[in-house]
Amino acid sequence: MRALIVDDSSTMRSVLRMTLRRAGFETLEAGNGAEAVERLAVAGAVDLALVDWNMPRMNGFEFLCAVRANHEYDPMKIVMVTTETELAQVQNALRCGANEYLMKPFTPDSVIEKLQILGLGPQTV
Repeated sequence: MRALIVDDSSTMRSVLRMTLRRAGFETLEAGNGAEAVERLAVAGAVDLALVDWNMPRMNGFEFLCAVRANHEYDPMKIVMVTTETELAQVQNALRCGANEYLMKPFTPDSVIEKLQILGLGPQTV
């Protein structure tokens, strides 16, 4: 399985990369939503995208809406991984097509739990 990690923090991308690889994913990365859209155009659909909300150029919510407007990416699971905790923000993301929401800070185990909820994670790691 393939996952796209979209976050402007290289440290956060590294943490997520290690967690996803431990779960058996091949990973692609992007530093913002616009770069992520470009990566998808070149690499094709992925099984999962873990997307930060607050990024330059194109934020995570804008990326989410853009991807969900393209039916080629309908099967892709999208998890918002962010510090945005306001209920209205969470509801907007879910309404626009996010499958799950993961609050920062998180643990590797909480990422694995979200993957399992989505039917993408290992049973045990």
